[in-house]
Amino acid sequence: MKLDSVNHIAIIGTGMIGASLAVLFTGNGYKTTMLAINEAEAASGQARYDTYYQDLINQKLVTPKQAQACAKLLHFTQDYMDIKDADFIFECVFERIDVKHSVYREIEKHCKQYQAIASSTSAISAEDLAAGLDDKEKLMVAHPYNPPHLVPCVEVVKSQYTSEAAVQFAVDVLRSVGREPVVLKKGAPGFIGNRLQHALYREAVYMVEQGIATPEDIDKTIMSSFGPRYASIGLFEHFDYAGLDLIANIEDYLFPTLCNATQTQDIIREHIAAGKLGFKTGKGMYDWSKKDLDEFRKRAGKPYLPYFNWSLPEERE
Repeated sequence: MKLDSVNHIAIIGTGMIGASLAVLFTGNGYKTTMLAINEAEAASGQARYDTYYQDLINQKLVTPKQAQACAKLLHFTQDYMDIKDADFIFECVFERIDVKHSVYREIEKHCKQYQAIASSTSAISAEDLAAGLDDKEKLMVAHPYNPPHLVPCVEVVKSQYTSEAAVQFAVDVLRSVGREPVVLKKGAPGFIGNRLQHALYREAVYMVEQGIATPEDIDKTIMSSFGPRYASIGLFEHFDYAGLDLIANIEDYLFPTLCNATQTQDIIREHIAAGKLGFKTGKGMYDWSKKDLDEFRKRAGKPYLPYFNWSLPEERE
């Protein structure tokens, strides 16, 4: 439920994460301003926002009138003065620390009311981010998962400077829009989710390189075996239930055969050198020209639809 003490949310950046967060905040009744670097980026942010809402309408989670009411809460700007009264600022710009620091300098120059700045970075440490601020106590990482308007988890990572008051404020705002913030006890590269996700991906790529299985069959195995399990029970719950003595026997046999690469594997580097970057270039490990993107986006969001718990603003004529 919307916090009465929060009147204005600012989102800096109009990419997939920024646009999805705008959907989330407007969908829960918050006045939201997206700051873009130019008109083209503002237009692309608006297009992404509209697409996400159309998906929600198609899923019958939001009515067209509710979507219109939410859209009236969204504004675009290229001027930091238009977010000078923002209470909460979400920074969602390129994963380059110099770019993020330049944004923070503009925030400190123009914005005086914010209680927290949250970076959506998926890997950069809160300490490195804080180096770009004078008022370091209000900055933290709040890493959402894509798409954040559907995926509830947000990893909150403090720096040594972050105040407990700023963290509590950010947690309260995130909970008010139905998110599940997890506050890490200390920072680590990749936080929680990406450490787990990339450990799995490293082994999956290794199996492709070793000729053990195709990307398609590895994906099928995940989706039809342990993938659905962890939507209902936890990893530690499962292995405790199986018995740690059994787990130890399996791991003593298995661990020596697993991938221990310490850098990106050759097959991925070869794809990058060939310009096969995935969806954005049409080919990666998959040929995306053969995929139905609307159907893919629908599948990507489907597991999170049961978590849809917004406090939507009232429909307007």
